[in-house]
Amino acid sequence: MMNIPTAQQSTATSSPPAGLLRRLAAIVYDSLLIAALLMVVTLAAMLVVGPDALAPAPAWYPALLLLSWFVFFGWFWTHGGATLGMKAWHLRVQRADGAALDWRLAALRFATAGLSFATLGLGFAWMLIDQERRTLHDRLSKTRVVVIKARDLAQDRAR
Repeated sequence: MMNIPTAQQSTATSSPPAGLLRRLAAIVYDSLLIAALLMVVTLAAMLVVGPDALAPAPAWYPALLLLSWFVFFGWFWTHGGATLGMKAWHLRVQRADGAALDWRLAALRFATAGLSFATLGLGFAWMLIDQERRTLHDRLSKTRVVVIKARDLAQDRAR
């Protein structure tokens, strides 16, 4: 059976790679959303276990925050390929062949993006010398972030 690319795959594989400033702008936008999400999760945890139970943070609390953070990115990456910050800056993450990410690939990308941040941003600086303008976590997870043209955004919304 022949694999016929979808309209999203054919336009996305021809889309230009995202630049560093645009990606950083999307990260700033998403950071505000993540901060709000983590506050809501913390409030919910405090309502369930009581505020004093979080005073010296129990081991499950950072794990809960990390899981919430992953679910935020994973859901957006597997449902349309873009977080709200990425949508605002017309970006999409996808596999190298233009297909959407699945949860396994989203988990790998999330973990490797953590490495990019943990190295004081060197994983992002990698894109400045990469011919395809991919970050270290793009390379490790076999994904790429592309700029989506307004016409392609309209087609995605119509579906």
